[in-house]
Amino acid sequence: MTAGTVIALDVGGTVMKGAVFDRAMNVLAETSRPTLRDRGPDAVVKSVLTALEELAAHPRARTAAAAGLVVPGMVDAQTGTALWSENLGWTDVPFTELAVARTGLPVAFGHDVRVAALAESRLGAARDRDDVVFLAIGTGIGAALIVDGNLLEAGGYAGEIGHVRVAGSEPCACGGHGCLETVASAAAIARRYGERSGRVADGAAEVLARARGGDPVARAVWQEAVEYLAQALAIGSSLVGPELVVVGGGLSLAGDDLLVPLARRLDELLTLQRQPSLAPAALGDRAACLGAGLLAWELA
Repeated sequence: MTAGTVIALDVGGTVMKGAVFDRAMNVLAETSRPTLRDRGPDAVVKSVLTALEELAAHPRARTAAAAGLVVPGMVDAQTGTALWSENLGWTDVPFTELAVARTGLPVAFGHDVRVAALAESRLGAARDRDDVVFLAIGTGIGAALIVDGNLLEAGGYAGEIGHVRVAGSEPCACGGHGCLETVASAAAIARRYGERSGRVADGAAEVLARARGGDPVARAVWQEAVEYLAQALAIGSSLVGPELVVVGGGLSLAGDDLLVPLARRLDELLTLQRQPSLAPAALGDRAACLGAGLLAWELA
């Protein structure tokens, strides 16, 4: 099929980002809308389909050949099904079927973190690297594994690093306890600071700002998050031997306040294993949407 554009939608825990791309992956149009997760999973699914429909109807998308849709949680890309999402609440949603019906376009479907890793490997920080862990830290924590140049999917189950057990008995939405997400996600950092200090923090960025200002509780919460992230990455390094860890998601905006102590602690934990370098994601919060566009072009 020959056409000049594709549409792409990245469904996040709080916001959906959409775009129209040309073949050179230039952005011709962009959209953003809330995910509406507070209204329940049915409302989120409806909002996703409406966002896709509106993108397909955009004047710059008149020549669209395909659509790319990426979502969080557990995903079976082969069947086009969102199996489960702890943050959005859905189970077994046949997104490819639903999206094709709403847009009239072929739809490529995938997992947000794996697709973001695809974009970083082709366009960003992981270009020319064969063995990479892409670690996304935001509302939740997920990873994508590139081994010998191939993205590891394992039926949609690979990369659930956020549910590696690292600490205590904190209950997790997955049904487990002590998962990495409960202590080191951006949401967990803000929550844990509030529980210990009795003061509300408007996200992990505010906790970090207070830590920089000398707040001992904020410092402790931040340092603990770094420690648990390092422990989980040490396990991942032992299993798949990455040469590079790319850190993305909202928490990556902390820059050296996250990457420097994380790299230092990871080096301390690893012995005979390959010592990966750490780098911030080059594509920022655009990575998953760009990856969705790349998937769409593969289908076009």
